[in-house]
Amino acid sequence: MTLEDWIIFTGFWTLFVTMPGPNAFNCIVSASEFGFKKSLICVGAILSQAVLFLTLTILGLSSIIINTPEILMILKIIGVIFLIYVGIRGLIDAGKYTRPKFSFRSLFVKSFLIATINPKSLAGYLAAFTIVINPDAAIKTQMWVIVPTALTITCLNYTSVCAFGAFLKDKAVTVAFNTQLRRVLSVCFILYGLILAFLTI
Repeated sequence: MTLEDWIIFTGFWTLFVTMPGPNAFNCIVSASEFGFKKSLICVGAILSQAVLFLTLTILGLSSIIINTPEILMILKIIGVIFLIYVGIRGLIDAGKYTRPKFSFRSLFVKSFLIATINPKSLAGYLAAFTIVINPDAAIKTQMWVIVPTALTITCLNYTSVCAFGAFLKDKAVTVAFNTQLRRVLSVCFILYGLILAFLTI
């Protein structure tokens, strides 16, 4: 991979992960509920999803998904439904004054699913690797540069988002403000799912 290609990829990836989406909303919600340290589980789940998608790219499975519209559409539909479900569930739970019970496993699984089956993530990975990867060069060689770059940018971005969510938690000193924050973020999940449904399905 040339320096120019790496700069293009780095710019694209930075823009891709910093655009507000389901992963960011989930990090903010989790940090505002459980605090910064526990919300880093979300970052771990997002990085696990990134490793999964990067591995699929190395194995060539991403090209199969790109060239199979039916599979791509099914994944998009599942992702849209899941995002809307998370938003509706959040709206229902927002009025509850009890603090959600923390569970490492449930938070990791929820975060991993949001990262894995959300259409924005899927579309971003497919776009990044169809644009940047040189088909004439060995893909594994290119991945030695792409993987550390992608994981570093992803980690820094979502760690910052968790810190922002923890900051909001500190400011949400009243139950009413905390409830409103959770409602707004839940509506964001629903709107994001609807927008993605309109744009991709």
